[in-house]
Amino acid sequence: MLAQYSCKSLEGRLYTVVMAIVALVVSLAPADAWADQDDPLAAGQVVLAIGQVSQGEQSLTTGDPVFPGDRLTTGADGYLYIRTRDNGFIILRPQTAVTLTTYHIDSADPAQSRFRIDLHEGVARSITGTAVKAARDNFRFNTPVAAIGVKGTDFTAYTDAHTTRIVVVAGAVIASPFGAHCQPGGSNRCQGPGALELNAAQSGRILQIDKTQGVKLLDSPQANPDHAAPPRKDEPASPDEQRAAFARPDLTPAKSISPLTPARPVLPAAPYTGPALQWGRWGALAQADKALDLDKAIATHQIASLNPYFILLQPKGVQWERPASRTLDFQLQDAQALIQRQADGSTYAAQVENGRLNMDFATSRFTTRFDLLADGERIPRHAEGQVFPDGTFQNVSQYLGNNNMAVDGRLSQEGDSRAVYLFQSQLDEQRTAYGVSDWAAKEMPMLNPSK
Repeated sequence: MLAQYSCKSLEGRLYTVVMAIVALVVSLAPADAWADQDDPLAAGQVVLAIGQVSQGEQSLTTGDPVFPGDRLTTGADGYLYIRTRDNGFIILRPQTAVTLTTYHIDSADPAQSRFRIDLHEGVARSITGTAVKAARDNFRFNTPVAAIGVKGTDFTAYTDAHTTRIVVVAGAVIASPFGAHCQPGGSNRCQGPGALELNAAQSGRILQIDKTQGVKLLDSPQANPDHAAPPRKDEPASPDEQRAAFARPDLTPAKSISPLTPARPVLPAAPYTGPALQWGRWGALAQADKALDLDKAIATHQIASLNPYFILLQPKGVQWERPASRTLDFQLQDAQALIQRQADGSTYAAQVENGRLNMDFATSRFTTRFDLLADGERIPRHAEGQVFPDGTFQNVSQYLGNNNMAVDGRLSQEGDSRAVYLFQSQLDEQRTAYGVSDWAAKEMPMLNPSK
């Protein structure tokens, strides 16, 4: 059921969740669009192009393919997100130049695949795909100063002509300065004298390779590549960062939220005041005559997730226990969605239909999909991701794998199993969808919540 929350008692504050994995701006290109526009020679496809971004002398837009040999550049306001053929991810931040020197996937013998990316200047992030994981020794990320190899890795690098700095989000990197044992023209991972490894467990440390100072580890936040070119809020974060952010939501000064377009309002509903998961519209969308006192609600509940228009709360002190069933299918019970226009920030209602949600507890994975009805269109949305031991379920990124929306949800045990998740998805360059969906399990397992 729907619960609506008034912002009257919390005027002047806006709850924001510090997360990059569940983002305010989501994928402009559905994961299944690749199959429709596949070019056997392409290395990847642009899923987000902001500001000045170029492929050689040509401007890039969402949906464009990129090819081995392409030189990609961003201007002072440019951000470029590329999904690779093997569901990896390459991000260029402002004032960055990269060449996709080699991106060859050998489907007959995956270990013979070859990859080389050259970062000439600026800040870029690399999240390796499935093909790279099968041929890690054949992956090379060059800068003017060093060669970077990977061990199933997600890392960000900054470089200029003299210095390279690297921070690792997941996995590990091995960086080697160029010299007799590591040549710039090579394509394999360098592991000779002078090579140094950095892994994600070394939190806060930066690996620096300098032409005059050599290779060393730094602890200064000023050396982090994020300091040189900060990431957008929609840039994926590591799963640990994402989950920590939800456990400790940030409270920052309120921002203005555009009201619903009066001609097309979201329909009101009575608040739900039960002991379990509670959700609803909040902030500027809460209606005073139907509102639930949020101060009262958070006396017994804590914020589980939120976006600019919807909020999800879960009971304090209740531990989720995995159901006896290996898998559960859920039926859609209730949902609300709205579309925000990018041009003026106005919003209007949308509908959610044909919902499906499956939890596979044997593999700790979930899949979900539904149709979003807006502006006379039926727009399929889908996501898949991980189910965590505490009953949280989230996808890693709307840009990777079989995802075209960001999902953050919770499972509840209330006599029958229930799931609620918030979602958001950029439908095109003009429209972004935000919403919430409430689900009930088709099968009722034995449940024993403990407080």
